[in-house]
Amino acid sequence: MPTPTPIPSAPRTVPQTNSSRETRSLPPIRLEEEWTTALVKRDTRTFDRLLAPNFVYTEDATVMSRSDVMRSVTGSDRIESARNEGMRLHDFGDVQVITGVLHLKGRGKQGSFDRRYQFTDTWQRRNGRWQIIAAQDYLIPK
Repeated sequence: MPTPTPIPSAPRTVPQTNSSRETRSLPPIRLEEEWTTALVKRDTRTFDRLLAPNFVYTEDATVMSRSDVMRSVTGSDRIESARNEGMRLHDFGDVQVITGVLHLKGRGKQGSFDRRYQFTDTWQRRNGRWQIIAAQDYLIPK
């Protein structure tokens, strides 16, 4: 079993100058940054590019399809900030698993929220580019 590589925690920012070609060659740890930026911007185009066609997502006891996740990006919750903490990379060659904590702040139907999720994201290199094939988030109790 490979030893996980700790990744320094920092707010995720993505340079706006990336061409489509540069973005395709980014490793999953950098694509995780695009994921959080897309949450804040409600950017369905980024999710469409990052999510594999058969992507599956689990949050606590709920399993969602790719289309469910795409709809949720523009749902009622407004993410004001998103950042990852304590990310670790587990490298299996053409599959990489990234674990960490996603910290979200925003507003929803019940008012303001400040949530932290333990996550496991599984990325696979397909036709020369990385796509996320599965993700699992667990809401960390306060």
